Amino acid sequence: RALDVLVSAVALLVLALPLAVAGALIRLESPGSPIFRQRRSGHCGREFEVIKLRTMVSGAERIGAGLAIDKGDARITRLGRVLRRTSIDELPQLVNILRGQMTLVGPRPTLPHQIAAYDARQRERLLVKPGVTGWAQIHGRTTPSWPERIELDRWYVANRSLRLDARIVMRTARVVLGGEGVEREGRAWVEPPT
Repeated sequence: RALDVLVSAVALLVLALPLAVAGALIRLESPGSPIFRQRRSGHCGREFEVIKLRTMVSGAERIGAGLAIDKGDARITRLGRVLRRTSIDELPQLVNILRGQMTLVGPRPTLPHQIAAYDARQRERLLVKPGVTGWAQIHGRTTPSWPERIELDRWYVANRSLRLDARIVMRTARVVLGGEGVEREGRAWVEPPT
């Protein structure tokens, strides 16, 4: 926890200006708040509001509620595509880390309605805090299916360590800086039907 707080606080200080610029550009391209908030389930199924930079037009959830988000989704703005490809839109989640709702590395937080459909194996994802990046997200462009992603998350929960977390953070940095894009919910894979 102390390491999470230290890394997040330093990163937010360093990234404050770039995040402010990104926020201003988001407003210029699409009126409305540059911040997107969504209810997610985290550790032990506790709900919290995940914070991201908005990458879609204002009101996108009302326009296409329940639609799978893909690369051709017209609701995603031009700037939003860049923010998603570089994972810059995820940086405000450093605030979620400071609040103790998330950690740097762990299974990605899930939509609450999905938790109700989890079986015992899937619920193992909830034994740890959700992360900004995770074992399932660094597995390149192979686009793991939902069952594969669950297994990757379960493996992480059973084997987590500082060394593994460091490896995941380094791989995430390489993937993002290399322009590959980290596998993320709502973009490279489709969530299971509810």
